[in-house]
Amino acid sequence: MCGGVRRGLGPGRKADAGADRVTRGASSGRACRPVKEPHRLCRSVEEPHRERGGASVCLLVVGLALVLAGMFGAAVGAARAARQQAAVAADFGALAGAGRALDGDEAACSAAAEIAGRNGGRLLVCRLDDLDVLVTAEVSVTVLPGLTRVATASARAGPLRG
Repeated sequence: MCGGVRRGLGPGRKADAGADRVTRGASSGRACRPVKEPHRLCRSVEEPHRERGGASVCLLVVGLALVLAGMFGAAVGAARAARQQAAVAADFGALAGAGRALDGDEAACSAAAEIAGRNGGRLLVCRLDDLDVLVTAEVSVTVLPGLTRVATASARAGPLRG
């Protein structure tokens, strides 16, 4: 003990026997000096901890992974929703065109384009095959910021044949 204080002990820590001894000059009043190195597990209060902040870094990495997984899930969901929207636009466009198939190619395709546009799509191909109308529609979707894709779908509608 040096001046009644053991060095290298923080609150709640026990010292190894002899690991932290210091000597004092008999009556000369010389300064204390350590006899041997303190044990690595018994760090002094002043020594910085190398592991400090490690949990914060791990938490940030886990948080980033969760954000990326969420963005990936949102991108897949947006792409699936756009595919469904394109299918609906093509189906309804084909039905609208089939209703006007007797009026000719031009009337059937204009009705199909109008209905496809009202359903969020854009008509790409419209063809009249006898009384059947074949329609292809597309929908643009931004799956991630800066990443735009196009979903397409085709549909056929016409009278029931027996």
